[in-house]
Amino acid sequence: MNPRVYVYALVALALAGCGRPEGGEVDTVNEEGTIVVAALGDSIHAGSPYWDPDPDVRATYGGDADEQSQWEYWAARKDSRLRFRNCGIWGERTDEIAARFDACTEGAEVLVVQGGINDIAQGGDVEPAAKNLRAMVQKGKARGLRVAIANVLPWNRGWPGTEEPINRLNELIEALARDEGVPVLRFYATLESPDAPGRMRDEWTSDGDHPSVEGYKRLGEIAFRLP
Repeated sequence: MNPRVYVYALVALALAGCGRPEGGEVDTVNEEGTIVVAALGDSIHAGSPYWDPDPDVRATYGGDADEQSQWEYWAARKDSRLRFRNCGIWGERTDEIAARFDACTEGAEVLVVQGGINDIAQGGDVEPAAKNLRAMVQKGKARGLRVAIANVLPWNRGWPGTEEPINRLNELIEALARDEGVPVLRFYATLESPDAPGRMRDEWTSDGDHPSVEGYKRLGEIAFRLP
């Protein structure tokens, strides 16, 4: 493992355990934008492994932090109206993500819900994860937010053992999105390699767990659409 990524992982584990930040202290992408989009999720929203919304975590990178390592950066470049509130935290399960809902969505107009891979990685069943995701979607709709939900990426380092639960969770995400009348941002299909089903293409992943800058660019420019 890249030493810098290893240090980041240790710091992120510690921070995930203390519940930082609670949604109000995260940076935004394109602060001049007029449509506030709350991006509530895990490390895929955060921009791992080369970016994090928490400046204290970024400080551990030395001079190597890269703001382009987040899909929100690319989505904001494509549509200058958008102001992203990055509420991604590395390593969090869907129940932990849901606990930050109120702080993250305060004053937002749009909500992008994302999560579930850490439920799988930590040995959880996908049905409770889907239930948590549905609850966040429903809560967002009840607050009058325009809501979208992202599905779960391929996981190269977890393949092949996690392929079945990822596919099952993505099926549940498609079903809940139909039920709730919200769009699915198809992160999985956008980064899946046509030559290696169930895995991201090599140039689209930085470490086998997260997208590379090019991968995040694809998510922001291709997969994201404003609900």
